[in-house]
Parts: sequence; structure tokens; C-alpha cells
Amino acid sequence: MKKKVFASDFDGTLYFYKAADPDKLPQANVEKIREYQAAGHLFGLCTGRQVGGLTPFITGLVKPDFYITSSGANIVDRDLKPILKRGVDRDVADALVRELRPKGFRLTLDIEGDICVFNKMDYPGKYYVISGVDDAPEGLIHQVSVHTESLEDAAAYAKSINERYGDKVQAFQNVIEIDIAPKGCSKGKGVEYLREYMREQWGDVVLYGIGDSVNDMPLIEASDVSYTFPYAPETLQKRADHVVATIVDALDHSMKHEA
Repeated sequence: MKKKVFASDFDGTLYFYKAADPDKLPQANVEKIREYQAAGHLFGLCTGRQVGGLTPFITGLVKPDFYITSSGANIVDRDLKPILKRGVDRDVADALVRELRPKGFRLTLDIEGDICVFNKMDYPGKYYVISGVDDAPEGLIHQVSVHTESLEDAAAYAKSINERYGDKVQAFQNVIEIDIAPKGCSKGKGVEYLREYMREQWGDVVLYGIGDSVNDMPLIEASDVSYTFPYAPETLQKRADHVVATIVDALDHSMKHEA
């Protein structure tokens, strides 16, 4: 039987940051993931977040078998050891920061899995406060993330960035966020690389993927079996194989699916 590998988006799929505190990571989700892994299947995350943007919220609750982070630019195993690392050219990152910061947008850099921001914030995990790329920590800048004020801003700036810097980076709109990763990176490319990596250890695998937003389309398209939700954009619902109420339903279906 083929090994089952389940790649999940984080925000809006597994974790709900706008929910009341006890409900951000539903216990039902935690229990089903543990059941899935106990059955011998692999579960991991596929997200635009940095490694450091995940660990404070899942440690002691969920132990992923892999992390595809920063839109596929930084992939690590369950022990956070590197599988694949890509970086945005520092000159391009610097140009983006200098252009977008004056507009009042909140920017975040992922440098070697660590969060780098430009102002102090209320955050339970480790992060660096920087003034620009010049005084940022050394290492690969896996992604530049931009928090805009509206869907229209996010769409317009993502389009503009791809038009002007598309030979070096790829910008993905995620609701009112923009995730800017190295050219050739995406959640879909991330799971495709992971599939080949897993094959070396497990032989042939079946890849299951789930997401809720437009930036999850590459993940949905690259998965052998894909899932989304009734609240996802219509384009995503039409492309996914199954529309489910929660990730629990998707994991249940995956466990019963004949691979």
C-alpha cells in the first residue's frame, strides 16, 4: 500500500487566529491529526508562514512530520532539519522593503525560519526587530510578507511585484497579505519536491492537500487528492476534489481512501 502524506495549510484551515482564544486550534483537529499519524500516515504543514510563526502555536499539541514554509522556500523535517532552502536576492528584498514600508504596510521577513519585523509586537515566540535589510540577521531571506489594508491593495501590489520582479520572485495574494517568495517557489512546488523526497524513504506515496485561500491553489493542483471548504473562494472549490466542513472530515476521508 502506498504511503499517505497529508499536507495542510495553516491559517483558516487548521488554525483560526481570529477565533476566541480556546478555539484557535480546535481540539478536534489536534486529536484527528494524532490519530492519523498513529495509523502510520504522515501529516505536515504547507504554509506561507515562517517556521518561527508556527512553533509557538503548535508545540505540545501537534508534531508535524514536515514543514513546507514561506510558500515552499524553506522545507524542514519533523526535527526542523533542512530538506530544501531557497532565498530571495537581498537586493530585491531591500528594494521591496524600501518601496512598501513608506506606504504604511506591515512587513515581515523570514530569515532562516526566524521572524524579522520593523516594530515590536505582542508575540509569544522569538523574533528580531530590524530597521532594514542591512541590519537583518545573516542567512537566506526565504520570503518577504506584506500586510496590506484591503483585498484590492493586495491584488494590485502582488500583480505589480510580479510584473516588475517576476524574473526573481513570485508574489502570492493571501486575502489581504502578499507572500513574496523566490522565483519558482510555491506551495505546489513545495509538495512536489516533498513527494520526491518522501519517495526515497517510503517508495510511492499518495499526496493529500487542503487549503482555504487563493494562494493554496498550487497546493490543491499538485495534490493527488485535494480538499477545501464551503467558505473558500469559488475557484478553489471548483478545482478541489472534495469540499469538506473541517479538516477532520478531510483526514477521515484520507484514512479511508484506497491509495
